Amino acid sequence: TLVGIILVAINPYKQLPIYGDAIIHAYSGQNMGDMDPHIFAVAEEAYKQMARNNKNQSIIVSGESGAGKTVSARYTMRYFATVSKSSSNAHVEDKVLASNPITEAVGNAKTTRNDNSSRFGKYTEISFDQSYQIIGANMRTYLLEKSRVVFQSENERNYHIFYQLCASAMQPEYEHLKLGMSQENNLLFT
Repeated sequence: TLVGIILVAINPYKQLPIYGDAIIHAYSGQNMGDMDPHIFAVAEEAYKQMARNNKNQSIIVSGESGAGKTVSARYTMRYFATVSKSSSNAHVEDKVLASNPITEAVGNAKTTRNDNSSRFGKYTEISFDQSYQIIGANMRTYLLEKSRVVFQSENERNYHIFYQLCASAMQPEYEHLKLGMSQENNLLFT
């Protein structure tokens, strides 16, 4: 639903047939409020305002752990790639989010609500040329939850990277780190 210009969306925790190319094309060129509230309506409004006023636009995706923020951002990027008819091999969201396994290993952890919860924020900047086609993107992370490194609440874990490193502790390239085996809520270092 919409609250003014704010879209309130709920993660259904399953795939729904409301994000395909046919839906993207249905929202393309429409005015906000002419169709049902949707992440594509928000993306279309930002895209139109950018093109009409030649000014930068921002879409803020916010929510609790597991709310679907990363997926919503991905749908927005896919919308831009489709409506701008970008020649940069179409799936720009795949390229922008290609760094996700690395950023998730370093910045995601198991919480009581989500086994793969982002414990940091992401700022993604998408660059367009004069004809409003995507020419690049940049993703920055910020506000890493540093306290998780030294303390985790019950039934939570440290960042995934620590467990991945410990699982590789016997590899020759990691010997100098003197890693031990990991346990559920702590790591053993020698």
